[in-house]
Amino acid sequence: MSRPHFQFETDLAARGYLRIAGVDEVGRGPLAGPVMAAAVVLDPGAIPEGLNDSKQVTAKRREALAAQLAQVAQVGVGVAEVAEIDRLNIRRAAHLAMLRALDALPAPPDMALIDGRDRPDDLPCAAHAIIKGDTKSLSIAAASIVAKVARDRVMKALAAEFPGYGWETNAGYPTQAHRAALLDIGVSPHHRRSFRPVHNILYQEK
Repeated sequence: MSRPHFQFETDLAARGYLRIAGVDEVGRGPLAGPVMAAAVVLDPGAIPEGLNDSKQVTAKRREALAAQLAQVAQVGVGVAEVAEIDRLNIRRAAHLAMLRALDALPAPPDMALIDGRDRPDDLPCAAHAIIKGDTKSLSIAAASIVAKVARDRVMKALAAEFPGYGWETNAGYPTQAHRAALLDIGVSPHHRRSFRPVHNILYQEK
């Protein structure tokens, strides 16, 4: 299996782009919790060893890499809350989180490498969308790790406040245990009411 590389960034730097941010989001699929994004500008001379798509890295290794990235890279994190997901739809909310992550960087980038097929509207800089970019670009892989670690921490905190749904382990994804808890405990304030499994439970209750 191929690993992410730095060729996109190197080629863009040769064309005059000096601040290239990798951007990725996490949390489109869960029934609960926010969607979160990260933007990361790597220092070519201090790229952490072992950067990869967050799904290919253990939770412990993700935590270590995220801590290392906070020291050697420029990092921004953006959030779109459940109310925004329900109002806008998940795609637009994910794009909003990406824009907020870019805005949270210490200095604005002049190029963004976006994971996925499409780019958010109103980007503050030039951008390229890269399908499966977290497996191809080191900057996007770094963003995927930062976003995943940040969201997992949010879901663990919410799990302590709203126990029983298993968010500390399922991060809000629709596992069998999470679906069963929804039927047993009911819908929490952090569930996405626009998502069909949650909507159906609310509708059936009425």
